[in-house]
Amino acid sequence: MMTDETRAKLSGKLVVASISGGKDSSAMSLYLTENGIEHQRVFMDTGWESDITYAYLRGPLEKALGHITWLTPPLQMEQLIRKKGMFPSRIRRYCTDDLKVAPMAKHIKHLTIAGHDVINTVGIRGAESAARSRLPEWEWSDRVKCDVWRPLLRWTLEDVIAIHQRHGLAPNPLYLMGAKRVGCWPCINSSKSEIRLIAQRDPDRIVRLRVIESDVAQLANARAEKNGVELSNAPAWFQAPNGRTGTCWPIDKVVQWSRTIRGGTEEDRQELLFAGQNDGCMRWGMCETLAGDDK
Repeated sequence: MMTDETRAKLSGKLVVASISGGKDSSAMSLYLTENGIEHQRVFMDTGWESDITYAYLRGPLEKALGHITWLTPPLQMEQLIRKKGMFPSRIRRYCTDDLKVAPMAKHIKHLTIAGHDVINTVGIRGAESAARSRLPEWEWSDRVKCDVWRPLLRWTLEDVIAIHQRHGLAPNPLYLMGAKRVGCWPCINSSKSEIRLIAQRDPDRIVRLRVIESDVAQLANARAEKNGVELSNAPAWFQAPNGRTGTCWPIDKVVQWSRTIRGGTEEDRQELLFAGQNDGCMRWGMCETLAGDDK
């Protein structure tokens, strides 16, 4: 349960919970509700989520959590990429700043001007990565100009699943299909299995990526020609996997690689056995409730 110290920090504050459609932010909102903490739920719409996530947000999730406010940036993912003429990367992750942080900062600024003392609540768990494990539970953010609270920082995956089950909330269906995380579809940091899942479940998204890559390549070539240089590698959504040649790989090559084992080199294209199977439903204890393609 929530400590008296935490309740004192929340007293008189407007708690704004960042909701993604993923398991952790949903668990966070359920936790706040369990402890009687009124909160405003906010979803930052990048325009690049899975249609399954959008349907989950508008349906089961809002029914379980309550109203969710949608924030839409002036330019969503595809528009932003075309305007910049380049893709986000691990070094230049402008997608996070422009599509998530900036809209939230603007929203909180409006709330502050209206007289609210805001706390931005984020569903991050330390077990997800070494970097996240080093984050404090509370800190001031100069970017959003308010305190940031991470109430799930020491939670385990089992804790997250348990609170969903207590409230009868099924997780985002993507987890039951084998996804390990929910967010941009795909994220520039997607794993091999996640890329394979998207190619299997949502081939239209691969087509969209193929078109964007073609458009950005034309923009990049025009810039290079104007500057009197020649591009050595066409820009693409994904950087080449570690140890592979080329800065970027086009989406069709990435999808082909995602279906291979032992690193999937050019010489080793052996298809993965049981590539369509996953342990998502078993992890959530829901196999008996699924049937057909969903199982």
